[in-house]
Amino acid sequence: MGLARKIYYFLPPTLRFWLRRLVYLPHDIWSGFTKKYPYPVPPKGLIYTGGGDFVAQGQKIIDIVQALDGDYLQADSRVLDIGSGIGRFALPLTQVLGPNGYYQGFDVVKMGVDWCQKHVSPTYPQFHFDYIPLKNDLYRSAGKEAATFRFPYESDTFDLAVSNSVFTHMPPAEVENYIKELARVLASGGACYATFFILNNEVEQLLKTNTRFNFPYDYGHYRLMDKKVVGANVAYRENYLQELVQQYGLEIKHTFYGHWSGRPENECKDFQDILIISKP
Repeated sequence: MGLARKIYYFLPPTLRFWLRRLVYLPHDIWSGFTKKYPYPVPPKGLIYTGGGDFVAQGQKIIDIVQALDGDYLQADSRVLDIGSGIGRFALPLTQVLGPNGYYQGFDVVKMGVDWCQKHVSPTYPQFHFDYIPLKNDLYRSAGKEAATFRFPYESDTFDLAVSNSVFTHMPPAEVENYIKELARVLASGGACYATFFILNNEVEQLLKTNTRFNFPYDYGHYRLMDKKVVGANVAYRENYLQELVQQYGLEIKHTFYGHWSGRPENECKDFQDILIISKP
């Protein structure tokens, strides 16, 4: 793990947010004079969910889901965004869901939820955002336990759930609870787009020479990038995830491996591995 990443994870969550705002302040002042999209885009200093092109990342999820062999995302779909952040997926989705569609997002960072409630919901009233104060050592230093959290939504509700870069920051007990909750809230025939860092024999070989992005702390069915910040990055063994999904009556319909481990980037859909998990 690089020195800059180590220093960043060492800082308390609140200080990380303020540091990012300061670093990107000149960029945000300049970009505030332009409008490139039909929906509002948050200042870069407020974006705490990953790097890269914020808008392109959200659109990529839509493109991947719509290319699948299933009508998971239509104008009238019911969509759940687990870890909705500051609207990365919600913003481009406003151009897909019609007035009869329904979007529900929730996140542990109040700032992101507040921004979406202020800038998205007034124009798109079918989009709803909930703040859930769950503990996460990457984003929050206190809160409720995600391992026992029950999603505040009715069973058999959603056609599509999206969990982008969420399970990659969760220890096993939290992942298991969220998979159980997905099985409850997905409607029959629905699916979840979820990203992971997946370990298998091929990845184990690639990681021997990958010094840029690695998981040196081995705990059996999962490995950590930083043992002092459990939620920094977590990788799971593929057979563990397969068994967990099956345990709750779900199935993995598609696996798209990412290039985080050292696979050729042009052969992958994204940096992280993607699982399409369906509910029969």
